[in-house]
Amino acid sequence: MKRVFTNLACTGLFAALVLTAASSSAQTYASTEPTKKAAATAPAASTAAPAKAAEDTSWKPQRRIWGYAFGDLYYAAHTDQNTGARGPETNYAGVPTYRNAFQFRRIYLGYDYEITKKFKAEFLLESAPAANTGVVNANTATVQNGDNLADGKMAFYIKNINLRYRDLWTGTDLVVGEMSTPGFALNEPGTNGATSLSETTWGYRFIEKTVTDLHKNNSYDVGAALQGTFDPATKNFGYVLMVGNNTQASLLAANNPATGFYKIFYGDLWGKFLDKHLLVDIYADYARTGPATVAIGGQSHNMLKGFVAYTTPKFTVGLEAYTQKLTNGVSATPAGGTAAPANATVQALSVFVKGAIIKDKLGFFARYDGYNPDKDFIGTDAYAATPNIYSSYTPVYKEKFYTAGLDITPTKNVHFAPNIWLVDYKDQRDAGVNGRVADDHTLVYRMTFYFVFGK
Repeated sequence: MKRVFTNLACTGLFAALVLTAASSSAQTYASTEPTKKAAATAPAASTAAPAKAAEDTSWKPQRRIWGYAFGDLYYAAHTDQNTGARGPETNYAGVPTYRNAFQFRRIYLGYDYEITKKFKAEFLLESAPAANTGVVNANTATVQNGDNLADGKMAFYIKNINLRYRDLWTGTDLVVGEMSTPGFALNEPGTNGATSLSETTWGYRFIEKTVTDLHKNNSYDVGAALQGTFDPATKNFGYVLMVGNNTQASLLAANNPATGFYKIFYGDLWGKFLDKHLLVDIYADYARTGPATVAIGGQSHNMLKGFVAYTTPKFTVGLEAYTQKLTNGVSATPAGGTAAPANATVQALSVFVKGAIIKDKLGFFARYDGYNPDKDFIGTDAYAATPNIYSSYTPVYKEKFYTAGLDITPTKNVHFAPNIWLVDYKDQRDAGVNGRVADDHTLVYRMTFYFVFGK
């Protein structure tokens, strides 16, 4: 009896649940019926989402690995007898006469990444080995050329790492990080930066640096820059303003107590005239390099440079000249006197010509540089560079540099260039002054190769 009652109770409970669900469904249907009828008779309200703007498919973000390399098979027919004391900034300082070798002089590996249309990141590694790298100095644990490892092998270092904010305002980009300076090397197509400075116009960096680069103006530095055009639509006129550490890729050096306290300021104005055939560039910089001391006094250097070139598809001629004042940059000792700090004024002039013999297949180039490290040099005095001035600077030796050659281009971005490389050295000290060295030269014959990839 108990079992029957349980079964009846369960059956009743199940039936009650079914009736409850049916009633609820009927009420829900009934409650929605008037709404449907109202919807049928009332004007339909617009609930569609706003039309989505058409996606811009014209912009393709840049993701590019690129690089280039150049070097030579060289033969040093004659080298300066002064074993590298003269022209320490050159590739062949201290190289023995008759040496011949294959050598890379620069290897680049870069990566460009466009984060958005507005923001672009640039990363660049460089290896710049030199023919004059020596063994580790047991006393200083250094090598002659810092772009090589202690055992003489090639090494990469970070040359550029920066972020570009395009059109911070119309026609002007903001760049922050480690970047090219406007001294001569700036060249960023597709931006508001200059593309007509001396290195780009010379076009043969794989043969030799520009005169300002060779004598140690900063080609790159860590800082911030505004790179702009006054006429964004045509980009015929522009400017660059930059502040940097004056350390290039180096960290704040412990052996230079002024580093990290002073900054270098760069300024540049450039223009293209006569339907972009005439290029004009005016550059200046200023850097405080050392505090005032009893022995030396305050130190600084500043450069003023002008560059002008006339360019056509068949030929280009260019002229670059600069003057640079090194405040308390040298220590001068008169005959029979005592050493005292003195200013030095550096002057240099570079003239080049290049052109096409067979379009895109065969070209030519030639260049002359004259360099005077101190136009106020007194031949009877003994001189030395003071601390905190360029490490390779010496006021004693004048230089005349010559190069000429052919540019064979079997295909785009591949060059073979037979050329001569010659520098004459002249000691400015009078005959009989202690340490004076006879005039001499370095002459090198080269077959230079250069190739670009990823661009």
